[in-house]
Amino acid sequence: MRVVHEFSQKEIRISVFSWNNKYIIKFELGPMEQTFKIPEMDVLDEEDLKSFWTGEFFEKVQLRFKEMGESFRAEVDNL
Repeated sequence: MRVVHEFSQKEIRISVFSWNNKYIIKFELGPMEQTFKIPEMDVLDEEDLKSFWTGEFFEKVQLRFKEMGESFRAEVDNL
């Protein structure tokens, strides 16, 4: 597995890997993570991957983390 990029943005850790003819984009926030896999053949240039951590897609990732966090906290509170 090759590491393509690793950085943080708005408290979210973003890691991009190349593995098994796919790009794996992993978003991590606290105990939660979201992972997306894209065939390398669908990406003309690695620079094109930036669209996944900008704009509407990244906004939806943030919203999903918010929803995940609320569900997680509610469940932990019920233990």
